[in-house]
Amino acid sequence: MAATFTTREIDVHTGTTETVHDLTRDCVAFLRDVARGRDGLLNVFTPHATTGVALLETGAGSDDDLLAALHDLLPADDRWHHRHGTPGHGRDHVLPALVPPHATLPVLSGTLTLGTWQSVCLVDTNVDNPNRRVRLSFLG
Repeated sequence: MAATFTTREIDVHTGTTETVHDLTRDCVAFLRDVARGRDGLLNVFTPHATTGVALLETGAGSDDDLLAALHDLLPADDRWHHRHGTPGHGRDHVLPALVPPHATLPVLSGTLTLGTWQSVCLVDTNVDNPNRRVRLSFLG
């Protein structure tokens, strides 16, 4: 069987506070529609200059820990050369260098193969833009 490539774009409302938004259900639903039992790769990509994609445990505090660590690494103060938007917004443009805007994940028999506690998450520290897009692409 020849490999196919299918893409779907989803809209995510992240609101006006820094957030770690769990995309796992969206990824699973997408694969249910397009993978049809095949092996392949799922690529998750956010086409924004101020967001990232991370794999981490959610619901047990790790998402808050990630945001706290990003605050320590990238304080929202006036040190940034990039100065439009909310004060400290320049840090948001550095975020994708630390939390890349993409992840490529294995799919086996049509199922996303994450570790026991792993979730696929959109990381958004930019409080100026509450609406985001995420592209899900399956190659298999």
